[in-house]
Amino acid sequence: QVQLVESGGGLVQPGDSLRLSCVVSGRTFSTYGVGWFRQAPGKERTLVAAINYSGVKAFYGDLVKGRFTISRDNALKTAYLQMNSLKPEDTAVYYCAVARTNYSVYAKEYDAWGQGTQVTVSS
Repeated sequence: QVQLVESGGGLVQPGDSLRLSCVVSGRTFSTYGVGWFRQAPGKERTLVAAINYSGVKAFYGDLVKGRFTISRDNALKTAYLQMNSLKPEDTAVYYCAVARTNYSVYAKEYDAWGQGTQVTVSS
């Protein structure tokens, strides 16, 4: 059974940093893209960042460009999202997902999802 387990969320102040981790098991990892999505209550789930199978290509949503960095360690079957200069509008549940392609910016191409980890940015 495929399992994705996110961790690293929490309550932080504006300007602080967090690193989210996503450990994948029960599924091929190294040949498929990974994405981080977020969703706030009452809002649509939005792609935050995506990375290709080898880690050499990445996408960032406009609201996080220059602040967030996506990475992966295929040997550990783990994906990461480094979040710097956090803002209150970054508050959401963050989900990692594995695509059925080697790179994707489309939610419909992701077929395995984690349980989510809460990130709250508040003063």
